[in-house]
Amino acid sequence: MQNKELYIGPQEIIRKKREFLIPCVYHFYKEPMQIVRGEGQYLFDHQEKRYLDFYGGVSVLNAGHCHPEIVDKICEQVKTLQHTTTIYLTQPIVDLAEKLAQIAPGNLRKSFFCASGSEANEGALLLSQIFTGRHEFLSLYNGLHGRTKLTMSLTGLKFWRTDTNPVGGISFVPDAYCYRCVFNLKYPDCDIECAKQIEKVIETSTSGKIAAFIAEPIQGNGGIITPPDEYFKVVKEILDKYEILLITDEVQTGFGRTGKMFAIEHSGVEPDIMTFAKAISNGTPVGGFITSDKIAASYTRPGASTFGGNPVTSVAALATIDVINKYNLIDNAKTMGVYLEEKLKALQDKHTLIGDVRGKGLMLGAELVNNQGKEPAVQETDTILEYMKDKGVLIGKTGANRNVLAFQPSLIITENNIDELIDVLDGALCYVEKCKE
Repeated sequence: MQNKELYIGPQEIIRKKREFLIPCVYHFYKEPMQIVRGEGQYLFDHQEKRYLDFYGGVSVLNAGHCHPEIVDKICEQVKTLQHTTTIYLTQPIVDLAEKLAQIAPGNLRKSFFCASGSEANEGALLLSQIFTGRHEFLSLYNGLHGRTKLTMSLTGLKFWRTDTNPVGGISFVPDAYCYRCVFNLKYPDCDIECAKQIEKVIETSTSGKIAAFIAEPIQGNGGIITPPDEYFKVVKEILDKYEILLITDEVQTGFGRTGKMFAIEHSGVEPDIMTFAKAISNGTPVGGFITSDKIAASYTRPGASTFGGNPVTSVAALATIDVINKYNLIDNAKTMGVYLEEKLKALQDKHTLIGDVRGKGLMLGAELVNNQGKEPAVQETDTILEYMKDKGVLIGKTGANRNVLAFQPSLIITENNIDELIDVLDGALCYVEKCKE
């Protein structure tokens, strides 16, 4: 236990945020806590109150907070060689690239490393332009791809499109949001019309010379929007017809979260370029993209990222992948995901506030709606998060209207953890329903 007198407390942190941070840096909760420690699936505040963390740093901590085997490898490397950059030869970067070539789908073999998911997507998009000699892009409604100029322009969520002058040459296509289908169709009778719309957009809204289509296999910030498994097969057929590359953004979905090492594997489709970040290193800043030998060969002019492939972050990533495999966390994500989904659907039967439950593995969402219809229950979502925080359980919120409860915990969770979550969530839903009476 640490000395509580060392902590300045939530209100002083908020005061300093207002004075020294740009206002775009926001936080959850009307009455937030100061987080000071993490261990496994738990976080602790400055009063030593324990919280069951079912958000995992937004799909970052797949191996849990401060996993000792990962921490030991990081500390060992920091004491030996903390940083050089890629102009000098170090071993961790090539060992990590080799490991990724072993676990990535299909012919994805050559990697480029950076420090964030935004950089990874930006780099992958650049590579697609270099390889194809084209400059236009396709993206999905409700997608989120980063905070750089281009990736923000490719983002299909108003909440995250803060750029006042987006990049041109980008066309958006409908996502596979079955709960709110823009065509008012029902799966599977819809014949995956949302995917087929891509060809119509290509023919009517573009030059026809498109570099790449970028998509998250499951749209995290969009509301855990989960397409049918055959969706990407239909998409890939259309893209191949027009010689358009497929970039899959696995920043939130990668490294075991959905019950596969990478979420695109559920579809049986091999992307041309795949991006990654977040969970690859369990909390240290690593991002990157991986592609085939053929596409990689086009990128020959100098490229670098000062911290990309840093010895410490590369060792952290290698240790994280080892832990995921050693402790069968992918299998646990699949098993616990099925259990959690069953429990959430049981709550859906009990509470009309839950309109839809969706996702794969331990990337699940529950969309909250009002009036036994589909009106987004925005205030109710905030109330539920606050209630659960007070009861010691942390979850996320996402979606275009911020009305989707997001469950993205560490992959080490147990049935007892899920039972605790469900018990508290049930209480939160009952509390909200009573408040509305």
